[in-house]
Amino acid sequence: MRVKGGPATRNRRKKILKLAKGYYGSKHRLFRTAKEQVVKSLYYAFRDRKATKRNFRKLWIVRINAAANLCGINYSTLMHGLHVANIEINRKMLSELAINDFEAFTQLVDTAKKALAK
Repeated sequence: MRVKGGPATRNRRKKILKLAKGYYGSKHRLFRTAKEQVVKSLYYAFRDRKATKRNFRKLWIVRINAAANLCGINYSTLMHGLHVANIEINRKMLSELAINDFEAFTQLVDTAKKALAK
């Protein structure tokens, strides 16, 4: 006599179909296509969580560079100057300063320039 595993199979399929809720067409109705799409979707989600971090870092660097250029210095020189001056501020906060409090950002730039001049 063979074992069909009815409840276990049903639960496994229900779990996949629940994850596929909201997908277009047969991808939320049929188990096989739903499973294929769920596997792909979970892969995309994992990959893009990493990509999001990279994209935000790029964005912050572009913003810092634009604000630094207004102050007559480029991004890499500014970051080196902050490092020499022992100012540890992350790029996210630096870009927020550049957008919302340009005077404070200008003070940081001046500090970095003084540190490089020494």
